Amino acid sequence: MGFSGYFLIVADFIQWAKDKKISVGPGRGSGAGSIVAYALSITNINPIPFSLLFERFINPERISMPDFDVDFCQQRRGEVIDYVTEKYGKERVGQIVTFGKLQAKAAIRDVSRVFSLPYSEADMLSKLVPEELGITLDKALEVEPKFKELMDSDPKIKQIIEISQKVEGLNRHASIHAAGVIITSEPLVDYCPLLLGAKGEQVIQFDKNFSELIGLVKFDFLGLKTLTVIEYASEFIRKNHLATFDIEEIDLEDEKVYKFIGNGETVGVFQLESSGMIDLCKRIKPDSLDDITAINALYRPGPMESGMVDDFVDIKNGKKEPTFPFPDLEPVLKDTLGVIVYQEQVMNIARIVAGYSLGQADMLRRAMGKKKVSEMERHKEIFRKGATEKGFNENGAIELFEKMANFAAYGFNKSHAVAYALIAYQTAYLKYYYPACFFAGLLSTELNNTDKVTAYINDLKNYEIKILPPDVNESLWLFNVVDENIRFAMGAVKNVGEAAVQEIKREREEKGPFKGFIDFCERCDLRIVNKRAVESLIKVGGFDQCEKMNRQSLLKCMEKVMSHGGKISEEKELGQVSLFSMGGASSEGEDLLDIKKMLDIEEIEEFDEKEKLALEFQLMGIYVSGHPLDRYAESLKEFSSMSLAQVQDLSMEKSSGQGNYNGGNGRFSKDRNRKELSLGGVLTSSRNIMTKKGDKMCFALLEDLSGTIECIVFPKVFSEYEDILKTEDPVLIEGYVNLEETPKKFFPQKIEFLEDHSEERVSGVAVNMQLEDISNEDLLRFKDIMMSFKGDIPVQLIFKNQEGKMRMFLGQEFLVRPSSKWVGKVHDIFGENCVRFITNNKMEET
Repeated sequence: MGFSGYFLIVADFIQWAKDKKISVGPGRGSGAGSIVAYALSITNINPIPFSLLFERFINPERISMPDFDVDFCQQRRGEVIDYVTEKYGKERVGQIVTFGKLQAKAAIRDVSRVFSLPYSEADMLSKLVPEELGITLDKALEVEPKFKELMDSDPKIKQIIEISQKVEGLNRHASIHAAGVIITSEPLVDYCPLLLGAKGEQVIQFDKNFSELIGLVKFDFLGLKTLTVIEYASEFIRKNHLATFDIEEIDLEDEKVYKFIGNGETVGVFQLESSGMIDLCKRIKPDSLDDITAINALYRPGPMESGMVDDFVDIKNGKKEPTFPFPDLEPVLKDTLGVIVYQEQVMNIARIVAGYSLGQADMLRRAMGKKKVSEMERHKEIFRKGATEKGFNENGAIELFEKMANFAAYGFNKSHAVAYALIAYQTAYLKYYYPACFFAGLLSTELNNTDKVTAYINDLKNYEIKILPPDVNESLWLFNVVDENIRFAMGAVKNVGEAAVQEIKREREEKGPFKGFIDFCERCDLRIVNKRAVESLIKVGGFDQCEKMNRQSLLKCMEKVMSHGGKISEEKELGQVSLFSMGGASSEGEDLLDIKKMLDIEEIEEFDEKEKLALEFQLMGIYVSGHPLDRYAESLKEFSSMSLAQVQDLSMEKSSGQGNYNGGNGRFSKDRNRKELSLGGVLTSSRNIMTKKGDKMCFALLEDLSGTIECIVFPKVFSEYEDILKTEDPVLIEGYVNLEETPKKFFPQKIEFLEDHSEERVSGVAVNMQLEDISNEDLLRFKDIMMSFKGDIPVQLIFKNQEGKMRMFLGQEFLVRPSSKWVGKVHDIFGENCVRFITNNKMEET
């Protein structure tokens, strides 16, 4: 297969995907710089304005085929592979095998199993390995001293670790490569052995490198979640805003979008949502797609360690003037402010300074990337000679060559960076102009990732978007947009299957919204919407909008009503007419009262708020209608070093000196890989295990309003604080995180109740009130609460209106004990966040 055949095959399946309305990203890879690829719509990025080089693949010295990474909507990638298989024949199309190796964690687990170590202990050992990309057991033993402690105390664990080190890196199992597909002109068995995948896929037994070595042609079909987000969001926009909306037609030079990115509003934005990226966006203040392209290429360990990022930022902000090794290189380096960022720039420099053809320059780039010493020495002499012949300073040319060689270790393919930048801009555009549609799409791709869902819900609140609980009349399987707010997905509720959701959706679309719980049970096929699904929907508030009875009452009468609904359905199927359906919908007016009386339905008292929220968390993994920690928000902010979301963003790079991070007051221990923190929240999902010595320890999840972190409580700490670990009350924990881990885990050293700590630290309380909203009744209720919580903490009232504010200090007779219960009752009168704590004898600035 030649280049032309390769191009035509790629162009064909991309066009088919677009015809089927499958989202396709801009083609990336060595072939994406080709004007041919642009003309065939393989990529939608014109290579000429971005100086993408054809010679990355049109190179007489190139042996391998061009490389296109084609991104498809994650949900529909399989359809494209099915199309190719059908078109070229099943016997000629196969996916590529990949061999999973025994990584550090897996090695410990497998060896532990052989030694019959209890699962709980093996789990504990493996979780001590930092979750860092490419981590080895040697590195894990170096950064986690608990390993040495356990090995010294238990010979069996020592033996397990030592054997795990020996087997680490060996092949463990075969699976299917995430992207690679082989297409051949003759049956695959003529070229390679095959195996059958777990779902019947045809898989070749050679990995991608060996496949290319024997001449097989690989095509990369990648599933990109962000394309699914864009597609979902676009559907909502076409439905609710603009019927003709097309993400490919948006303005790529919108100043408002670039300002939005420069302000760091990039949570959920493709490639730009990590804390480091947010910080870099704020520093660079991008105003073009070129800038976003550079951000994508710069935010990697090599450029950040080399100082390139700081140089780029300073030049961008006018603190430094751009400099060029030679004036002739200004056209090549102008877009990146004189900083070498892309591999394509290395190739152009070699062409301009040393007279290389771009084909030869591509071979130079490859030699630099692979660090072949003999090849590099050969090129260094060619570069020196070519530069002097063209009149460039010899010493300057050698210095430039060395700089290029160092750069090659982290040079970035610009065609990749531009493609990523385009998708990043598209998602930022959606978030800026259509935030509800964007967040609904984003949340829909993270149905089962509660950490992500929590983080995105916290962010969407900044855009005055409400997250509404599930509702049988408005919710879909995925998240839905309703009046520019977001209705929670029924698919994210435990025990509610997709078939049940589709039945609910079909019934309300055919016959209108449900008028109540009885109406719902009479109309839906309860063989599909089963008891577990109905119970879960009641508990999360799915009937709150259409039913007057409260959740606890519905649960009590659920079986009676479902039995009644089943009988109505049977009568309908038999063509019979029931007494209660003769006049129309049986759940209206007097008929409804008669049915309730017949079924002996009584209303009982509703769950209290704590029980309601606990059920929501149990079934959705997050709190929607509120959060148990809402009333503790001020205490958490005051006494925690930082939020749990910020903990996950800590890194060695950002934590290289003493002091605060992200507004926190964590401190560094003598071990520079650790940071000591005080973190607050509630402990959930606690799981106790017994060590080989017979000591108890536990794994628990600490949760605050921003997210969660796993806590590993070792035996000594567990024995001291076991009683506190059993409670559901908010706690404040002192401990440390390992900065080299991702995600971070927290190792507690001291645990206390947040309320006890608050009472020790609080020296005063301020209550903010809006004058126009206060009634005499409110003040009387407030007085009663004050008298019911007598203590020794002074209170000040801050009255506010349009003309200003006034402070009033209450007398000694109104000293209080500002417990969480007191805060909650005050919030009920004057609104959330009206209470502020004053600590360290400093009066709050108002």
